[in-house]
Amino acid sequence: MKAALYYSNRDIRLVEMPDPVPGPGEVLVRIFSSGICGSDVLEWYRIKTAPRVLGHEVAGVVESIGAGVEKFAPGNRVFVTHHVPCNTCPRCAAGHHTDCDTLHHTNFDPGGFAQLLRVPTLQVDRGMLQLPAGVTFDAGSFTEPLACVVRGQRLAGLQPGMSLAVIGAGISGILHIALAHARGVFPIVAVDISEPRRRLALRFGAQSALAPNEDVGAQLRRLAGRLADVVIVCAGILPAFHQALELVEPGGTVLAFAVPPPEEKMSFPLFEFWKKGARLVSTYAGTLADCREALGLISSRAVPVEEMITHRLPLEEIGRGFELVLKGGEALKVIIRPNGPPPEH
Repeated sequence: MKAALYYSNRDIRLVEMPDPVPGPGEVLVRIFSSGICGSDVLEWYRIKTAPRVLGHEVAGVVESIGAGVEKFAPGNRVFVTHHVPCNTCPRCAAGHHTDCDTLHHTNFDPGGFAQLLRVPTLQVDRGMLQLPAGVTFDAGSFTEPLACVVRGQRLAGLQPGMSLAVIGAGISGILHIALAHARGVFPIVAVDISEPRRRLALRFGAQSALAPNEDVGAQLRRLAGRLADVVIVCAGILPAFHQALELVEPGGTVLAFAVPPPEEKMSFPLFEFWKKGARLVSTYAGTLADCREALGLISSRAVPVEEMITHRLPLEEIGRGFELVLKGGEALKVIIRPNGPPPEH
């Protein structure tokens, strides 16, 4: 099979690899849609495990199954997630499934930027879902990123009628805006340095979209009569966190959805944070329950994910795909199609 081997953001090589073979309890999936995640282009994060096949936002068709698999059959249209929890440790028992050590060490073989994917037993058990009728492979590949957004907004306590600021209007920020809009959050104010991204934020549900150097607080007060009840940081830079703490309403919540490189440290305005009585919470990944909720939102078109796709590329053009994601601007979501156009198109 063909696969894309990642060495760095600007060195991704198309290679031939042996077809994976599913063992007992395992499933082989032919990948038709694989999204490039913002985390895939975080070179400081990815290069330490290079060379490797990346790609974890996937959807495809079950090619074959190993002995003992009963939940899936060849021909099933499926979504697969790479990280799954053990469901038995104290963290899982307390509801902190995405902090589970098992979740952080599970993966599939070799990765979504390949024609075929071997799904290990644990993921078959608690990391695969059949795509509902009418959900395309491209839309299904959004299940994992939208699940992360679903979990993040739940942890932040975001509710209808709350005021929201989203800092960073890349694909994660746009998913947050679209989901919040679908759930009746008002007003939503987006912040991004890119004018094309600000236009996208307005298209997917924000009432206002400003540059970081504009008076975002004043705009929130005009629209809501207060600052943001929740601020979601979707830009992995320190100034975004400083601005988030300025924009959050007393008693409100800042959600760290993106993070800067680990060597970067923040000088934290602890007194102001304490005085506001605000919360700072973080989020990582999503559970199978979050994935089910996300797939339902995709199926009902409450979150119009297919409208967010700006580029669909064959595996041979994955290098261009990474360049587009790195450049940002009007390239919002890039989908790689390792096996060419899906059979549904």
